[in-house]
Amino acid sequence: MKVAIGADHGGFRLKEELKGFIVSLGHEVDDVGSYCADAVDYPDYALPVCEKVVSGDADRGILICGTGIGMTIAANKIPSIRCALVHDMFSAKATREHNDSNVLAMGERVVGPGIAQEIVRIWLETEFSHAARHEQRIGKVTSLEDKFTIHP
Repeated sequence: MKVAIGADHGGFRLKEELKGFIVSLGHEVDDVGSYCADAVDYPDYALPVCEKVVSGDADRGILICGTGIGMTIAANKIPSIRCALVHDMFSAKATREHNDSNVLAMGERVVGPGIAQEIVRIWLETEFSHAARHEQRIGKVTSLEDKFTIHP
């Protein structure tokens, strides 16, 4: 699996720690930045990760900022992105099984590196359940997205 990963300054250190871990699980990592801990704006990193997921250039994406909240908000503005803010293992599994999330967001100031690794492992290994009720709910979310997307 190819995983695009991005972080602002608040998530830079955790991003750097997770890259090697993701590779150790047998996945490819595409790091879109940031490449240092200097202050930057989270939307500037949410966008390229999500573009890679939407285009199929990456199978999934991971976004990290201080809390994960800003990245989640920015990512979910992009059609076809289902970004979940996760800080525990149960939610990591549930968001894949029930919501077919394609982008994971975490906060470096909220979750430590050991828990973050376990969240990432579970999230990458868990498949969408394809249960009819979950597919129906995702369809409704897509309908909301379509309703508010402006088509030229």
